[in-house]
Amino acid sequence: MSLSNNKIKYIRSLKDKKFRNEHNTFVAEGTKLVFDLINSCECQLIVALPEIINIYPEINSMSKEVIIASPNEIKKATFLKTPPTIIAVFYQKKSNINKDDLKNKLSLVLDGVQDPGNMGTIIRIADWFGIEHVFCSEDCADVYNPKTVQATMGSIARVSVVYTDLKKLLEELSDIPVYGTLLNGNNIYDEKLTENGLVIMGSEGKGISADIINYIDNKLYIPEYPLGVRSSESLNVAVATSVICSEFRRRSLSK
Repeated sequence: MSLSNNKIKYIRSLKDKKFRNEHNTFVAEGTKLVFDLINSCECQLIVALPEIINIYPEINSMSKEVIIASPNEIKKATFLKTPPTIIAVFYQKKSNINKDDLKNKLSLVLDGVQDPGNMGTIIRIADWFGIEHVFCSEDCADVYNPKTVQATMGSIARVSVVYTDLKKLLEELSDIPVYGTLLNGNNIYDEKLTENGLVIMGSEGKGISADIINYIDNKLYIPEYPLGVRSSESLNVAVATSVICSEFRRRSLSK
């Protein structure tokens, strides 16, 4: 069975959030990413080269529909510069969060992160440091954007991403320590850090919004080196997230 023009059109339509939401689906490309997701997300469609089906015959039972395609057909459907050997369409996951469970964990809160690549990288960072939950403001990049999905490198299968009203969330979790990264914050390496809490990371251009800053208990700053020497204006939000998470985990391991 070849990949029809209608199927190609459907896959390509999922580049747009409007159609992802309409169909409640998203696209993943490449063997590693597809197989990382296959056990955690229901699969609607798999499109693969014949050699992939031969290597992984179990694929035929992993999706509602499996299509063996030619390289040229996959090239027409892919979002990547280098066409993959397999493309899959998955149903979006629904995350149910027990807020009482968050009291003993470290979670990330993203306020207006716009870049899909940054969003995906932050999810990957969360996965690396054992952070199970990432909460996002409604104006954050969509986790199911193809660029975001690819940037997660499969971590989207293990990290729960929830879009919500951040003010309401922070009010409901007022008994949990709230940290935020700000240019006028205190040196993170001098501050006391807890093993649990919410760590807020702001948008690439504006940082943490003014109405969210009011909920921060501990303002943190990643110092430049050497101190007092002019350097970059700020760190990329994904890089800053990695530094922050690493320091929180280092402290917990050293206790």
